[in-house]
Amino acid sequence: MIYKNISLKPYNTFGLDYKAEVLAVVKSENELKSLISEKELFDKPFFILGGGSNLLLTQDFQGGFIHPKFEGINVEEINNEYVVVSSGSGVIWDDLVEWCVKKEFAGLENLSLIPGLVGASPVQNIGAYGVEAKDTIEKVQAINLLDGSVVEFSNNDCRFAYRYSIFKDVLKGKYIVSRVYFKLSVSPVLNTEYGALNEEAQRLGGLTLKNIRQAVVNIRQSKLPDPAILGNAGSFFKNPIVDSSIAEEIKSKYSKVPLYPDPSGKIKLAAGWLIEQSGWKGKRIGQTGVHEKQALVIVNYGGATGPEIFELSEKVKHSVFEIFGILLEREVEVL
Repeated sequence: MIYKNISLKPYNTFGLDYKAEVLAVVKSENELKSLISEKELFDKPFFILGGGSNLLLTQDFQGGFIHPKFEGINVEEINNEYVVVSSGSGVIWDDLVEWCVKKEFAGLENLSLIPGLVGASPVQNIGAYGVEAKDTIEKVQAINLLDGSVVEFSNNDCRFAYRYSIFKDVLKGKYIVSRVYFKLSVSPVLNTEYGALNEEAQRLGGLTLKNIRQAVVNIRQSKLPDPAILGNAGSFFKNPIVDSSIAEEIKSKYSKVPLYPDPSGKIKLAAGWLIEQSGWKGKRIGQTGVHEKQALVIVNYGGATGPEIFELSEKVKHSVFEIFGILLEREVEVL
């Protein structure tokens, strides 16, 4: 289905009312291949649009959006040790997590309630509570936008890193993820070491997949605003990864700074903590502001423009750099 001069307000979680010249919603590989044959769509810039939960629009878009809505969750393989589950890229991410938990398939429960669609999980390498999508992704099926060919990328092919995959730069705009394959455990090994997860799960009755999922949901809902009520894109900035010497220097001045070891051998800092210490938590400017419970989230109180939200993010970045010498990087994509 192709729409012209359409408002993108329902397609971005900031709720910003900008328009696109063209929005193409594709529900199957054949629909996408047919769309690819219409070369005029690609005469102007185009953008692949998922759930719009990691996007900041700043103006009307003089080009096209392709919105894949591939559906379906399937069990591809199962044995006594693991199960391979595939999901269409247009499936709501949390619907997949809920489905897996109900089936007692372990591995995604810590990623409960992350907004967006399944197709974004390998692109962004989404993560929370000590788990990243790369930990369970076996392979990614994608469609080449030049010729419509279907290509499979192994976990290694995706070049996963913190909030990064090959689809974010080298292959950006060249492929659309159509299906993602997850290798999950049928004998759950639960990860509850991060934050208050273990305590909350115990309060719910013990360490089970269902309770871990509910604990994550409870914690997220207690700290993060619902985009349906208060426009936002979740974590606006990435947690910076720095050399241990820089982390120790900050710790010498701020003894309570949270530090997390990174697989690279460096140290991960909490961007939300840096922003809070810089005085931004709960601060509001006009119709936008930094959320009162989670400084990592920038919100639209209603009526904010994309440039106003962007300007606020610039001010936050400037403050953190002035105080800590750390340059924050946006997790949200600005368009």
